[in-house]
Amino acid sequence: MQDFVRLEQLEMTFSTKRGPFTALRDVNLTINEGEFVSIIGHSGCGKSTVLNVIAGLLESTNGVALCAGREIKGPGPERAVVFQNHSLLPWLTCHQNVYLAVDRVFGQKETRAQLHERTRQALAMVGLDHATLKYPHEISGGMKQRVGIARALAMEPRVLLMDEPFGALDALTRAHLQDELLRIVARTHATVVMVTHDVDEAVLLSDRIVMMTNGPAATVGQILDVKLQRPRDRVTLATDARYMQIRGEVLTFLYEKHRRPDDQAA
Repeated sequence: MQDFVRLEQLEMTFSTKRGPFTALRDVNLTINEGEFVSIIGHSGCGKSTVLNVIAGLLESTNGVALCAGREIKGPGPERAVVFQNHSLLPWLTCHQNVYLAVDRVFGQKETRAQLHERTRQALAMVGLDHATLKYPHEISGGMKQRVGIARALAMEPRVLLMDEPFGALDALTRAHLQDELLRIVARTHATVVMVTHDVDEAVLLSDRIVMMTNGPAATVGQILDVKLQRPRDRVTLATDARYMQIRGEVLTFLYEKHRRPDDQAA
């Protein structure tokens, strides 16, 4: 696989009322094309900051961030973001919410009919053919998040960036959307970078898990290869020895090697 996203000696320092605050220091990470990478760590470890740098929503203080060999200087259509909050426009239907993104990326090159077909296909991919004319207040939280995923996929991004996309959902809905994401990634071969606080989610979905040290001045503490055969089935994996070993390694890192500061003080 080819290197696609690369972070080199990345540092992020924010100006605060109490002076400079260094959130990240010396972060080095390479993500291959077609790879699913999860970033995990305790609150305040800079997970979302790393994601926002890749998205182009933040510019690092030092170091360099590259995508497809080019330095990242702001957002771009090749990098789509799915946030924990679905961020749908409440006065637009599901179809219209997705169409906005499609028109932004392909509006200069394709007819309206083609744009609407792209939108329809994206909603069908996440199982929302029946909800295209519904408004956000008429659908469930899980369905709203699926619209957000459809909107991102409709842009045909080369990198799909996800910031705790299922964190606000109930356990059953979260499991359903994780399984849906597994199918979508298998179909599209997308490069995915996902921030999560859920160990089981990271092991189920990922090719590699990037574990961050505690902040401030957080960095990559350990990278774990998830050598589990695809396609993956959560029921089968529940009793899989390799799955349990990987899960245990992540838990050991988080709760023994890098416990939260408030836990250490207790």
